[in-house]
Amino acid sequence: MNTTDLLSIANEFGNPVYVYDATKITSQYQRLTSAFNTIPNLRVNYAVKALSNISVLRLLRNLGSGLDTVSIQEVQLGLLAGFSPEQIIFTPNGVSLEEIEEATALGVQINIDNLSILEQFGSKYPQIPICIRINPHVMAGGNSNISVGHIDSKFGISIHQIPHILRIVENTKMQINGIHMHTGSDILDIDVFLYAAEILFETAKHFEGLEFLDFGSGFKVPYKEGDIQTNIEELGERLSSRFLAFCKEYGKDLALAFEPGKFLVSEAGFFLAKVNVVKQTTSTVFAGVDTGFNHLIRPMLYGATHQIENISNPNGKKRFYSVVGYICETDTFASNRQIAEISEGDILCFRNAGAYCFSMSSNYNSRLKPAEVLWHDGKAKLIRQAETFDDILRNQIQIF
Repeated sequence: MNTTDLLSIANEFGNPVYVYDATKITSQYQRLTSAFNTIPNLRVNYAVKALSNISVLRLLRNLGSGLDTVSIQEVQLGLLAGFSPEQIIFTPNGVSLEEIEEATALGVQINIDNLSILEQFGSKYPQIPICIRINPHVMAGGNSNISVGHIDSKFGISIHQIPHILRIVENTKMQINGIHMHTGSDILDIDVFLYAAEILFETAKHFEGLEFLDFGSGFKVPYKEGDIQTNIEELGERLSSRFLAFCKEYGKDLALAFEPGKFLVSEAGFFLAKVNVVKQTTSTVFAGVDTGFNHLIRPMLYGATHQIENISNPNGKKRFYSVVGYICETDTFASNRQIAEISEGDILCFRNAGAYCFSMSSNYNSRLKPAEVLWHDGKAKLIRQAETFDDILRNQIQIF
């Protein structure tokens, strides 16, 4: 996609608007599968929470992907998108046994991450194979909200609790067909990831009859020029070799699974917003746009950096701006950022807007959610209509 295409989309569909490039999603998927092309049974399960539009899910299904889901609604969405139950893994956190039973009835792969539910499920459904999610206590991620491999994390069953897991499995006679590891997001060091993988291999030795090992994901993508990113090719070469050696040791060819979200869709996403006002104060020049953290919360929630370009004046002289939203609260996308000179009415483009952007949007301040557009085969296709005021009122009940 180029600047002309993006400006055309803003003109046709209005703004703010999310745009996703199907070509980039496809190339990222193929890059990952190529990196692990020596693995006979590779499973790529797209993490739905990153971007859950059903057209994006169908695109990934056509590429051969499976799905990683964290809620019963994501499971239902995946089935509606045409995935078979066998292509979907359900990895919730802190949900009730009832929700897990609902997913079980739909036939998807269950992944359990706490001892309480493990014992309850095993006692009630010992004949249904499940995956166990462990926490190897290997840290990844640059922000405390996404670096969740630590000892007090709510995710996964601690490797120090393996004796408890084995006791439950023995007592219930339940079947374990997979082991999954959780490290969090933004893998910066391949050696750290491989260290966590060794913990997974050691854990797997405790269980007979495994069908797959799931290494999660957390692959880092670049968010700014010169940013560190996970070297997928190096990881593929080193982990594939070690995985195949483990399969020989285990005495069985296992499937190798990943659950990428950000890696597949982040760089494919663009968020377009119009500049409402350029406001000079005593110390700052603000560019106020027609959106806010109700549409893109990552900078305020995580301190995330999104490159911002003035696509209406891409060759203009660069000046320093603080780009802010219209939410009645601190609502800052970027502080003191160099951007090509901005005028009121210009269209700004936020890059890396594919993952955890629209999916985390809200109606805060009673604002409407924007449209979503997929750029596919050189054409812009609307895949979600912009909300109207009727959507704000749809489920409200007026009692006075």
